[in-house]
Amino acid sequence: MILVTGSAAVKPQHIARAIELSLEHVHRSRTEPGCISHAVHRDVEDEHRLVFVEQWADAAALKAHFAVPESRAFVGTLGALCVSRPEMAIYEASVVKL
Repeated sequence: MILVTGSAAVKPQHIARAIELSLEHVHRSRTEPGCISHAVHRDVEDEHRLVFVEQWADAAALKAHFAVPESRAFVGTLGALCVSRPEMAIYEASVVKL
């Protein structure tokens, strides 16, 4: 499984638009093959920071997601609403049973 985390520090005047765009992106992404989960959260310590958490079946599914034109457009549009470049980290993960 592939785990993706990301965050975006949004300019205060653009937070409503950033949330709207992020929800559209999340809802669309959930319909893609290999998407296990995809969510956006608002940071409770910084109301202008959005946090993304995604799970993908494998690297191929994530690569296909990155190739979707709407995904590319989302990244560019969201980035223009931010005070700095959004951050993203990608991990290969497995479930640990205790």
